[in-house]
Amino acid sequence: VTGFPKNRVFGQAGILDSVRFRAFISMELGVAMTDTQAMVLGGHGDTMVPLLRYTTVAGIPISELIPAKRLKEIANRTRVGGGEMVKLLKTGSAYYAPAAAAVSMCKAVFSDEKRVLAASAYLTGEYGIKDIYIGVPVILGAKGVEKILDLKLNKSEKSALQKSAKTYKSHL
Repeated sequence: VTGFPKNRVFGQAGILDSVRFRAFISMELGVAMTDTQAMVLGGHGDTMVPLLRYTTVAGIPISELIPAKRLKEIANRTRVGGGEMVKLLKTGSAYYAPAAAAVSMCKAVFSDEKRVLAASAYLTGEYGIKDIYIGVPVILGAKGVEKILDLKLNKSEKSALQKSAKTYKSHL
């Protein structure tokens, strides 16, 4: 609609959810959030794909720090984290996290930070997905989405990401 090139149109899918996932892991372990790295791909909500294999605390794989069952519970809490915030607020919506994600994206563009973030980008075959914007790892800088990173997802992760894209595509 805008006529902008695809690299200049992007969204916060993944950024907000990745921060929530990092926060829940940090709280679980009682460690600084700045030491926690995590990435959530796909759409926002039930179909999001937390990448446990790529989640670390100070470089230590998360699977060495939190049992698999508990990690699954934390991933599920991430999926419903927005609703949890709305219930706590009692009125309105979870506005702070989306605003913080938008600020982070703007800063990455305005300061040409070349940040690696999970942002909604237009896919043209990456991850076996075409013709839709969905949360994937990107390098975000002055030109917008400067590169879509091609992570080596396992079969389960790739299938979950493709399912997320299919869900959103059907809603469109």
